[in-house]
Order: sequence, then C-alpha cells, then structure tokens
Amino acid sequence: MLLTPRHSEIIQLAKDKGRVLVEDLAAHFQVTPQTIRKDLNDLCDQRLLTRIHGGALFPSGIENLQYEARRKIAADEKDAIGKAAARLIPDNASLFVNIGTTTEAVSKALLDHKGLMVITNNINVANRMRVYPSIEVVIAGGVVRGSDGGIVGEAAVDFIRQFKVDYAVIGVSAIDHDGALLDFDYREVKVAQAIIANTRHVILVADRAKFERTAPVRIGHLNQVNTFITDRCDIPSVRRILAEAEVELIETSA
Repeated sequence: MLLTPRHSEIIQLAKDKGRVLVEDLAAHFQVTPQTIRKDLNDLCDQRLLTRIHGGALFPSGIENLQYEARRKIAADEKDAIGKAAARLIPDNASLFVNIGTTTEAVSKALLDHKGLMVITNNINVANRMRVYPSIEVVIAGGVVRGSDGGIVGEAAVDFIRQFKVDYAVIGVSAIDHDGALLDFDYREVKVAQAIIANTRHVILVADRAKFERTAPVRIGHLNQVNTFITDRCDIPSVRRILAEAEVELIETSA
C-alpha cells in the first residue's frame, strides 16, 4: 500500500511526539475523526505505528522511542508522578534512581530534600543533582548508552550490588496486564533487577501509557514493588494484582 501525503505526515508527527491522538490529528488536517481512525488503522496494519486507545504510538514492536520523544510524552503526568514519589522519600535517606524520563521527573522533585545519598546509573539524574551540596551523588560505572545517558552492563550491576538502600525509584518501558515489568535492553534490565534486590522499599513510577506498550525483556513483576505511582490505572487485572500483593497504588489524577 502506497502512503498518502497525510499518512507520511502522520508518521512524522508520531516520530516527533512519540504518539498521536485522533482528535488532534482530525483538527490538524481538518478531516473527520473517522477518516483519521482509518488512516491509523491502515498505518498500524503496515506496522508503521502501534494502535492505542484514542490514537497511535511510534514505533511498534521491539523498538524503543527516541529519548527526546519519550521525554515529551505525558510530561505533565510525569511531573505529578515525580512530586508524589518525592513526598514518600524523607530527608537523610539513601536511594537508587534508575534510567528513565519518569525517574528523572522524580529526581527533579527531590532537589529540595536534605541529606540524600543518591546512587544512580542515569547520567542525567547525576548531572541535575550533583550541584546541590545537600545531596550526595554516587554514579555507577559501566557502558554509557549514547541515546539516553544510561549506564548499563555487568560493571554497573556489580557496582549496584555493593549497596543496600532505603528506597529505589525505578521506571519501566512497559507493564503487561499480567503484571510483568518489561524493558528493551537486557543490559539495563540486569541493573534494574540488582536495584530491586538491594532495596528496602521499591517505588515504581510509570504513566498509564506504559500499559499500552510492549517490550521484549522481563525485569520482574508488580508484586516485587512496594509502591506503584501512576497517573491512572484502569486495568482491572493490574489493580487485582496490586491488591493481592498489598502494593500501595497512588494515582495522581484520581
């Protein structure tokens, strides 16, 4: 199937923003929502986009979104999640912060805390927090991923295993409806697993778009976290898993 000019522009918008919504596209192109839905269905049939409720994501399958596009997705929701997570962490605590745009929102919300020891494999987190004298930043060694400043690999895993901290703030690329926590890079997954294993209280932060995505590598399961902070959780199976595992659910838009 040949792409129409509108199809090509929709793909470009999806690349730039990470996701596109039917109502926004209908207004942009001055066509009906039904026309846009057909466009999105055609593009998803060709695996050029991935359909979600009310719109579509770029890209599909096992590819991860480009870092800047991920940062723009649900930016307000991530800020609210970050502030909610920061309220759970007291002054004079030790914590891990792993890779992700939502965990970076948490690090931003923590800047007024005192006496924190922050251990991270995220260069962006370290760079933001290092200038605050009341926060001690410890950064993992290992391979630096050029796409997002994440530090991954066995050296980072070995480094993380030297610590036992009060809190961990972790992000994921996708959450399956059976409770599986998923990511794209197996090297990053190994670091996240080490963080979970060496933390007294694990805080998972993820906006609701993570329920609509998939990724190929399993980090763990929702029953391994203590608190899950999201903007909204409308998945009955996920709510049931959280309740059965006695995981605290905080919904910032509830």
